[in-house]
Amino acid sequence: MIMRKQVLLLVLMLSASGLAEALYPRHKISEQGPKVELETMLPKQFGNWKVLPNSGAQIVNPQTEELIHRIYTQTLSRTYVNPRGEGVMLTVAYGADQSDGLALHYPENCYPAQGFALVSSDKASLNTGYGEIAVKHVFARLGSRSEPVTYWATLGNTVVRGAIQTKLTQLSYGFQGQIPDGLLFRVSSLNESPESGYQLQAQFVQDLMAAVTPHNRLKLAGLQGASGK
Repeated sequence: MIMRKQVLLLVLMLSASGLAEALYPRHKISEQGPKVELETMLPKQFGNWKVLPNSGAQIVNPQTEELIHRIYTQTLSRTYVNPRGEGVMLTVAYGADQSDGLALHYPENCYPAQGFALVSSDKASLNTGYGEIAVKHVFARLGSRSEPVTYWATLGNTVVRGAIQTKLTQLSYGFQGQIPDGLLFRVSSLNESPESGYQLQAQFVQDLMAAVTPHNRLKLAGLQGASGK
């Protein structure tokens, strides 16, 4: 009887080990389909917006250079202006491997690390005309600088918000044997009024999503629908 229990336990252990091995993700999404190239995916001019040359100094650097190179495959930072002189700072960080040890880092962590006070952080929804994006609104201050921020994150082609949804999405890809890539999309502006900043950023995102290809729209923001405009 004892021998039977030991044999059964051994079989269960081997079965569990085999299942874990079978479910271990091996295939990177980043190696399937068109390669992500942020520089070409994001146009330098679209709608009423154009890139302001030599504008990188205004943009908050989210992490140290060492950390950026460790967790991100590519980063892109630009400032765009419209004919009214309103500016929107764009930062996109892409990681080809979003396994547990290489997770994206969020503004709620990186802004305080740069000395900013975090005034508020709220969930929101941004309507693009191609579908809604689940975003976060963050309002940060450093001295006389007030900076509303709109951002979202993707795993694969899915927008995720919060640790639980991120983990569930990681597991979903893992069960398919896939390692997702990931992207952090952040826009901000210098506004005393956070609501004015969020409205400006929403218009910027709407114009950008209308200007990029369907494939890039899916990769950047998980949007699959046709324009409802």
